[in-house]
Amino acid sequence: MIILVGGGSRSGKSRKALEIARRFGPRRGFLATAQAFDEEMAERIRLHQVERGDEFTTVEEPLDLGAAVRRVEEGLDVLVVDCLTLWLTNVMLSGAEVDMLAMLDEMAASALPCVVVTNEVGCGIVPENKLARAFRDRAGRLNQEAMERAVEGWFMIFGAGLRLK
Repeated sequence: MIILVGGGSRSGKSRKALEIARRFGPRRGFLATAQAFDEEMAERIRLHQVERGDEFTTVEEPLDLGAAVRRVEEGLDVLVVDCLTLWLTNVMLSGAEVDMLAMLDEMAASALPCVVVTNEVGCGIVPENKLARAFRDRAGRLNQEAMERAVEGWFMIFGAGLRLK
């Protein structure tokens, strides 16, 4: 089952995802897709770790989300996946061949509720370079496919959530 939480940068997406996850029971997991390639990203990761505290068991997986969900689905009540667009970045930069729709189908079919965080990146100007445009387009399609499979969907803006589905 997928619950999708999207929005722009610093819109409150992760906070909302943690709030939703707390509805499901005490055995909570957090699937982190971010990789700390520089100090700024390491600090962002640290702040997210502080925000969720010890309420969530962290699993780090930058590429194979389906395998990570399968590994933890029996031992958890809920899994926060943060975030789909960082995962897409990892996939695009690694050159890995990943069936994104199959991965979404697998999460949607899982009995484990997956609260999936994603960024809305298509509301701004058209990027000037080819890689950024490709990312924006793939993220937009991925987000649409995720929402299609979601049982609940939220759009975050200014720290407030608008329930879309």
